[in-house]
Parts: sequence; structure tokens; C-alpha cells
Amino acid sequence: MSSEMQHIQWFPGHMTKTRRKMAEVLPIIDAVAEIVDARIPVSSRNPDLKDIIKDKPLIILLNKCDMADPKETSKWIEYYKKQGVSAIPIDCKTGKGLANFKDIVKLTLKDKLEAYREKGMAGKPLRVMVVGITNVGKSTFINRVAGNSRVKAENRPGVTRGNQWVTIDKQLELLDTPGVLWPKFEDQRVAERLAFTGAVKDGVLDLELLAVRLLDNLSDRYPELLADRYGVADFGTDSYDLLCAIGKKRGMVIRGGETDTERAATMLLEEYRNCKIGRISLERVEDNA
Repeated sequence: MSSEMQHIQWFPGHMTKTRRKMAEVLPIIDAVAEIVDARIPVSSRNPDLKDIIKDKPLIILLNKCDMADPKETSKWIEYYKKQGVSAIPIDCKTGKGLANFKDIVKLTLKDKLEAYREKGMAGKPLRVMVVGITNVGKSTFINRVAGNSRVKAENRPGVTRGNQWVTIDKQLELLDTPGVLWPKFEDQRVAERLAFTGAVKDGVLDLELLAVRLLDNLSDRYPELLADRYGVADFGTDSYDLLCAIGKKRGMVIRGGETDTERAATMLLEEYRNCKIGRISLERVEDNA
């Protein structure tokens, strides 16, 4: 099997409507909190968002930080800081880093808070719109911050369908929005990385080819993690052969002694997505320079 990149495309019908709703509510929004996947902080950002939110203050939340390479996450935080954007590592499932969110909002909007005080409006709540691509953890984030589960959260793309206001306390209100994925993937490397993490539905993908491409990436940057997890010492030059070797190590063999590469591919992707291979960042600051 060739490890050439497959062409990935996906057009969820509600994306255009979501963009329109975001634009309509923007005038009453004080700031935007964008949740990205810490493992792929470039690919998991919608490039159209800057045009949508215009000059609204932005906070970047690097979710799933416990699944990303901590050294790379620290570099990304410094990268955003140099751009004048606050970024914090969080993990919505465990609640890690979320205690800092309110303080970051207040710091980002300190001028607005001062203006409210001068106008005798000190009690007016700040309104933050939470945005991000599908399956990045927006609803789980809001539920954690709110301390309840009023916003439906599921680990599958596109579950949030409409804007939902959630009152956190007297000082803060959050607006949850449906996930906004690219209207089209101009860079197939971006599409591929989103597919690795599960942001694109598996049903539209060739999982064997996707697993081979993931092995291309991991063999290049995290060979020691692959060796530790799967006991394969010689990676060779063909990632399909490596997938076969990994499958055989796991006993995924069909009649004739051949590897069941479908099962092996599914297993590999699931183990990557569940952080069983290790803490991995597929995008680095130096790649974005």
C-alpha cells in the first residue's frame, strides 16, 4: 500500500448556518475563547475565525494538554504570547487548568471591566463566546466551568447544533456554539491531522491508509514511543509493513498468516486517540515558523 496522502473532504450542512449565527451575536460578545487540540494547535484552528470575530479579544485554550507533548505545548504558549494572545493548557475531562480561566478572562478584559466601573456598571457580566472545531471539547469545557451538565457533550463530531447561553456566575456568561470545521480543506495535511484525532468522521476515510500515514508521522518524531508500545525495533522504510508487523505482534492474523490490517489500523488509531502510545504533538512551533 502506498503511504501517499488520501484526499479528505467533508461538508457538514450546518456549518454555514453556524457562521451566520456567530456573526449575528458578535456585537454583544466581549471576548472569544477558542478551544483547540493541543496535539494539533494549527490544524484544529479554523482559519476563517479571525475574519468572523474581527477585533474581539481572543483567548486560546489548548485542550487535551495531557495527551500532548508537554515540551511542545510550552513552546506554543510562548508562541501565542509573543502574538499578544493569552493561551493556557487545559484538560476538559480532568478539569486541569480550568481554574485559571476566569482570571484569564478578567485579565484580558481588564479595560472593559474598568470602563464598566467608571460607568457604574460594575455588576454587568462579561460575555464570552466559546468556539472551536467539532469534537474539540467545547461542551465538556462549559460543563466543567459551569459545574453541571446542562450542555450535551459526546465524543463524536457535530453533536452541538445551536447556540446555547450558560450562566457561570454573576460575572461571567458563556455562549456555546456548534463546532465550525473548515468549509473546505485546502491543505490535505491539515485534513489528515484532524482525521488522526477523530475530528473528521471515520466513515468517510480509508482507515488503513490513515493508519499508515499516522505511522509515517510517529516513526519520524516519536520512534521510541512506537518501539515501547508495540515492541517493533526495525521500522524500515515502509509504514504499511510496519502496520503489518504491529498487527502480527497483537495477534491480528487471518487465514494464511497475513495481518488483518483493517483491525490493526483501527487499533492503532484508537490507541493514538486514547493516548496509549504516549503524549504526542503532531505539530510544532518550528513547523509554523
